[in-house]
Amino acid sequence: MKVVNLVAAVKAEKCRGCKTCERVCPVLAIKVVDRKAVVDADRCRGCAACEQRCPDYAITMIKREQPVVVRVDVGAVDYVKIEELCRRAKLHPEQIICYCTATRAEEVAAAILQGARSPEDVSFQTGARTGCKVECIQPILRLLEAAGIEPSPPKGGWQWYGRTPTVWEIPEEVKKKYASRGFYFEEDIKLLDRVVAAPLQGRSDT
Repeated sequence: MKVVNLVAAVKAEKCRGCKTCERVCPVLAIKVVDRKAVVDADRCRGCAACEQRCPDYAITMIKREQPVVVRVDVGAVDYVKIEELCRRAKLHPEQIICYCTATRAEEVAAAILQGARSPEDVSFQTGARTGCKVECIQPILRLLEAAGIEPSPPKGGWQWYGRTPTVWEIPEEVKKKYASRGFYFEEDIKLLDRVVAAPLQGRSDT
């Protein structure tokens, strides 16, 4: 569960409609309309990316009148399907994949199983990617891919870093090339396979 206490507010007199805020928002909560940024307060997750990146200091984060609780109820989804999706993505269901918000793979999987079709959907529903916005795009893309979904980056968006290869996907020729240089790919794979396959710890029914 994440509690959002802030919301972005635009100082219209300072905004020149450069669209920087629109490009950096991980939940698509801000759009430029008639050369002025407009915030969808219901979508805003208070990450402050727009405030931090605005070149004209036209955006400030203000306290919400009522905090917003952001979470996906993992219990509302068949956990067998959650576990299957996570393990297909080479992630343990209870593994934290967004350290800034402490979002676990199981919650992202539940969001996808309930209809999330992009990192922006996942971020809006779970809060993941509303901290540093850097590391967690990878596991989110892996989970979407494991569900058979191939999302496209938002037009003009700056918050996608693409899907990078995992240790399981390193070509054999690369493994051979670097095997004599202190890299232990096969040992790494065995260790990570054990992590992915480890029993669940936080559920009484396992």
